[in-house]
Amino acid sequence: MPASDRVPETINDLYAAESRRVLATLIRLLGDFDAAEEAMHDAFRAALEQWPRDGVPANPRAWLVSAGRFKAIDSRRRLARFDGLDAVNEAALAVDAAAAWADPETLEDDRLRLIFTCCHPALSSDAQVALTLREVCGLTTEEIAQAFVTAAPTLAQRIVRAKGKIRDAKIPYEVPERADLPERLDSVLRVIYLVFNEGYAASSGASVTRHDLSAEAIRVGRLLVELLPEPEAMGLLALMLLHDSRRAARMNEAGDLILLNDQDRSKWDRRQIAEGARLVERALASAQPPGPSTSPGAGPYAIQAAIAAVHAEAPSAEATDWGEIVGLYDVLMRAGASPVVELNRAVAVAMRDGPAAGLPLVDAILGRGDLVDYRLAHAARADLCRQLGRAADARASYQRALALTKQEPERRFLERRLAELAT
Repeated sequence: MPASDRVPETINDLYAAESRRVLATLIRLLGDFDAAEEAMHDAFRAALEQWPRDGVPANPRAWLVSAGRFKAIDSRRRLARFDGLDAVNEAALAVDAAAAWADPETLEDDRLRLIFTCCHPALSSDAQVALTLREVCGLTTEEIAQAFVTAAPTLAQRIVRAKGKIRDAKIPYEVPERADLPERLDSVLRVIYLVFNEGYAASSGASVTRHDLSAEAIRVGRLLVELLPEPEAMGLLALMLLHDSRRAARMNEAGDLILLNDQDRSKWDRRQIAEGARLVERALASAQPPGPSTSPGAGPYAIQAAIAAVHAEAPSAEATDWGEIVGLYDVLMRAGASPVVELNRAVAVAMRDGPAAGLPLVDAILGRGDLVDYRLAHAARADLCRQLGRAADARASYQRALALTKQEPERRFLERRLAELAT
């Protein structure tokens, strides 16, 4: 096959690997999401026309950025005939010195700027998630809408409004200053984890998982650690890797849910576990420097990753060190208490000390009015009641959990539990 015949395949591979990098830089150059996306597609179309004839350039990414930049200049010049052209902006855009816009460090910084812009706290949580999946991950509007059970037109409007707010509020396209980083980084990490959770345990639908979403979250998590190796970024990446390592064991061939204690641990991905464990160690060491310190220590993601590592490194369910897990949940409660964390600690106490010790803790959470609409709280209570022989209470809690569940494998699991109680 002639080399020119392989060029379209090369361009397709480059689009998959480099389009988000090219887009991030064009957003910085053009100052507009939609103009940058149009310029990026124009650049790839130009590559399809020119590269089979002229050959693939030595630096394809820089070529694509340059082509997109000049396509945008031409477009602005055409519009100037009708609307008038801002000569200052065109002059800035037309800078030819590659060092001004295309050095490798600046290109990588552009990706980090894009992540922080999409996750700016001025945007709603839903808008942050949608914009990150669209612009950072490159998912289509239809794919995002399907994942979050939202109508595609509604999701598209959410993205349009988010871009409009960035433009109208003049939200800066930049990485926050060091003093502002903790608050802003928390938004970024929260969005990445929301995407991962939707992929790891889909909120609705026929499957337990959505691997495309969890894989995208891990990819962005890797990028964030590469560009900004903060302890909590490392902790989140570790947490996602350790959870995802169990993906192949979480369903049987029929697509039914398999609980952690019943999973075939030979199916767990040991490479992911090893990488996650190393990241946990790095995160914990970075979060608490040696010697006297007023540092609050490890953050919630690093502690949760440490808990996941205890599970992942146990050779069997029976060998799990529940005492260590309860201790880590105590640390997590001090670092960032929440009803869900409290629920998870209660389940760990039940595993360490028996269901009679865990049930009052779960009842206290539900009695306060917390988590009354959280299906996993009712499922946990049902399971503890079942173990204690309180069939009527277990049945009521399973039914409540079933009423709140939108995922088909979870529904089948709860229905089986109810059937077992009836016999």
